[in-house]
Amino acid sequence: MYCLRTSGEMMKIIVEIGHPAHVHHFKNMIWELKKKGHEILVCAVDKEVSLDLLDAYGFKYEVLGVNRGKGIIGKIPFFIESELKMFSIARKFKPDMFISRGSPFSAHMSRLFRSSSISFNDTEHSTIVDSIVFPFMDAILTPICFKRDLGAKQIRYKGNHELAYLHPDYFSPNPGTLQEIGLTENDTFSVLRFVSWEANHDVGQTGLTLETKREAIRILKEYGRVMITSEKPLDAEFEQYRVSVSPEKMHDLLYYATLLYGESATMASECAILGTHSIFCDFAGRGYTDEEEEKYDLVYNFKLDKGGQASSIEKVSELIRNPSLKEEGRKKGEYLVKDMIDVTAYMVDYVENYGKLIE
Repeated sequence: MYCLRTSGEMMKIIVEIGHPAHVHHFKNMIWELKKKGHEILVCAVDKEVSLDLLDAYGFKYEVLGVNRGKGIIGKIPFFIESELKMFSIARKFKPDMFISRGSPFSAHMSRLFRSSSISFNDTEHSTIVDSIVFPFMDAILTPICFKRDLGAKQIRYKGNHELAYLHPDYFSPNPGTLQEIGLTENDTFSVLRFVSWEANHDVGQTGLTLETKREAIRILKEYGRVMITSEKPLDAEFEQYRVSVSPEKMHDLLYYATLLYGESATMASECAILGTHSIFCDFAGRGYTDEEEEKYDLVYNFKLDKGGQASSIEKVSELIRNPSLKEEGRKKGEYLVKDMIDVTAYMVDYVENYGKLIE
């Protein structure tokens, strides 16, 4: 365990972005730490719209590599490229701390350069990558509802990643986003989210069937407009539903949506905080989406087997028929936010006081 500076001193910190969701998770923390005088260097993997989001928020960054390989073997060139690039960046920048979402590049370089390394994790089944990351980490911060025990390095907090950017102190929905696509705040509309299934923790898995997607769209479009956001290319028959708003405006859309249906745990959790009901379909599930169902009744979790998909469609039909769904969701979302902490403030405080904490 290493920490070159103590609490109260200015630090040089590398924050690594490996996925578009990481931009949102870390953006407010970065801005707050910069205000306090710390020097932050953002290093990003070129994956989906990550660089577009960084550009939209005005961040300067170094690109580590392009994450487009499939499967563990297919990603080996990307891993090598990114490790070498991170080494070159860290050698020049000389960071006191690395912050990431369980990245092997930050973890390995922190040990090599004798820097502190902090990871934020919320995905219980990412065991393959965790096995080559956690031994090099100094601290692993997880939500209280995280279902694995990671040992002495694990620190639990009462919140989740999505609160770091969707807490009402940091996010206000913009109705102008709806005007761009011909909708109003009173319209009923649904968002569908499909993932690529190419993440390290999704190896060998597939998502919703074509038939299930068709049935969800058939039901939802009877009540209003349907929009699809997808990590992978859409089937030709679904192109007419593709979301047309820019990536940084997606949370405005989710706030005003009536319902979300899909394969993304992150987006389901975002909806819960925003007070929008969601249906999440996955082979493994997450501790935080389970909590958002069991404690807050905002996310509904289903497996991807035949029975699970059929049940998820039944839930779609049940929820979309409820004329008070939006109003009920807002009240539930307000309770969720009040019940949890300000995650950004917690992250900033933890980073600034890290030297003092480990003493």
